[in-house]
Amino acid sequence: MMAAEEKKPSSFKLYCAARCFQSPPSPPRKEENGYVSSDIDSKPAKAKKKHGGWKAIPYILGNETFERLATLGLSANFMVYLIREFHLSQSSAANVLNIWGGVTNFAPLIGAFISDAFAGRFKTIAFASFASFLGMVAVTLTAWVPELHPPKCDVTKPPFGQCKGPNKSQLAVLLTGLGLLSVGTGGVRPCGIPFGVDQFDATTEKGIKGINSFFNWYYTSFTVVIMITQTLVVYIQDSVSWVIGFGIPTILMVLVAAYKKRRLQFPDGQKNVIYYDPPSKLNTDPSKLSLTNQFRFLNKAAMIVDNELKANGTPISHWTLCSVQQVEDVKCVIKVIPIWASGIIALVAMIQQTTFTVSQAMQMDRHLGPNFQVPPGSIGVISMLTIGIWLPLYDRVLVPALRKITKIEAGIKILQRIGIGMVFAILSMVAAGLVERERRSSANAHPQSLGIAPLSVFWLAPQLILMGFSEAFFALGQIEFYNKQFPDHMKSIANSLLFCAIGCANYLSSLMITIIHGNTGKHGRPDWLTNDINAGRLDYFYYVLAGMGVVNFIYFLYCAHIYRYRGSVELEEKSYVHDVELAGPIKP
Repeated sequence: MMAAEEKKPSSFKLYCAARCFQSPPSPPRKEENGYVSSDIDSKPAKAKKKHGGWKAIPYILGNETFERLATLGLSANFMVYLIREFHLSQSSAANVLNIWGGVTNFAPLIGAFISDAFAGRFKTIAFASFASFLGMVAVTLTAWVPELHPPKCDVTKPPFGQCKGPNKSQLAVLLTGLGLLSVGTGGVRPCGIPFGVDQFDATTEKGIKGINSFFNWYYTSFTVVIMITQTLVVYIQDSVSWVIGFGIPTILMVLVAAYKKRRLQFPDGQKNVIYYDPPSKLNTDPSKLSLTNQFRFLNKAAMIVDNELKANGTPISHWTLCSVQQVEDVKCVIKVIPIWASGIIALVAMIQQTTFTVSQAMQMDRHLGPNFQVPPGSIGVISMLTIGIWLPLYDRVLVPALRKITKIEAGIKILQRIGIGMVFAILSMVAAGLVERERRSSANAHPQSLGIAPLSVFWLAPQLILMGFSEAFFALGQIEFYNKQFPDHMKSIANSLLFCAIGCANYLSSLMITIIHGNTGKHGRPDWLTNDINAGRLDYFYYVLAGMGVVNFIYFLYCAHIYRYRGSVELEEKSYVHDVELAGPIKP
């Protein structure tokens, strides 16, 4: 079975002309209740779009599962690979991981634009999947072919740094593979969720519940894949073999039109204001927004003045006159940006699961029974188990109970869910700092153990469980927030925003590592993030992240307080907003 995908129009129609009339001139009807429109309103609605429903979802999630198994299977243990096989220092390996993570998580923004404006979601996913396959081939070759990696050397034994690192050719092959994986991620990840949401009818109660449930099951499947990659795949890599194992045009047009009319004054009461607000081509269009007073200066872009309309009621230039829908779409984007920015700090804490948490695990007692050791890259599965257990309970038990109390379809508001996730991220960093202090003390108190703390690796469980709750609330809340608050014709771009935030978090983490590595530990003392983790002060790094999280949470509370959900704030007197096709202009 193949889920039906809506055919994509050209980028110009997508962002501009699709909001305007493209019909021949028709005589205007008489004005009623302050509204002026034409007989175009009486056109029959288009045939209702077919929706695949839950039958299509396994195919969509299955396609993404294979992409995740490739990229996440690599990244889960990549820190260990760079240190053990490519002989990079701890800080260099973390920076490579962060920079690649940044590129990978910004790539969906480009893929989203290509999908929404040109290729369509299905073609984008197909091309990206092939690029991801080529990337995995290249990275696998770096482990398989002896000439593509440095000679064998045990980097865990003192003196540290004696092993020969990679040459330029070896790095080039590795980075080429990582680049192709980024291309694959850029095409698959922004299209999966909107493609899945398209399978439900958002105009029905059943469809709305299906969409809300889809978000939870999407992230549940995401968690299951990570659990597989951090257990089976990581174990094979570690113990067997590494080889086996934006609507930018719309935004610009509205801003330009508003700037050109910046000197235009709003008449008192706005009763003489006429806005260009063509009706939707569908009789029932849940995506159509009414004019709001937030960012009121942008409303001028939709105000009709002399000689701005053609005889058929369409704008002469979209750079001087935009529709109310276009203006409100831009407002949706502007309102989301502060919330998006507030998530970066929380994500910096989350990405440490694949960097320094792995470093901690490498220097702890990883025995699980006399003959088995937990691979360092698998320790993050504790976080995934937390998510995998919690999300189904949340979706099937807690949400229905909360729905009865709050009368909110999703149980709690989206921003409340994101805020709860931020709190868990802060608590996780505090717990990480406390555990690291204990681990470091234990390792230094037992020098005969050659740097390995006689402390079970499962001491890392508290910070990972807290981070699992953080992801369950924060990451899923962000996905739902962007998809519900962004304009409907920019869903792929909306879905790429979380990955862009992760990319920024990767770069911020890399910047923090560089600064801390270069500016701490003077006067004969090693820096906080030195290669010898037992001589460093990784716990201080975690406390810094916790402190930044507290400041960021205060900023988020302010942003959430002033935020107005899409379509929730209309003009006080809606009759002032005129639905216009053919109407007399006003003068500046």
